[in-house]
Amino acid sequence: MTVALMWEARAVDGKGPELLEWAYAQAEVLATAPLRREILRAPQDRVLVITWWDAPYEAELPELPEPDGELITRAVHRWRFESVERG
Repeated sequence: MTVALMWEARAVDGKGPELLEWAYAQAEVLATAPLRREILRAPQDRVLVITWWDAPYEAELPELPEPDGELITRAVHRWRFESVERG
């Protein structure tokens, strides 16, 4: 089964590039390498990191931590999804 972890944060005004660089650095040093990872950005200095894993839905998987409080405007949002095959 493939599990996707999504991590999304919103930077303090003007700190979007700094949050993006922070996310790139953190994604590179996860305890285990995912099958795939993608880092995206959106208006309002939001950064989204998606990692894909070959693991059961409830598996313990390495996740990006919370950035320093002075870098973000709110707590990080996290979601977990599993792949679905149409039967």
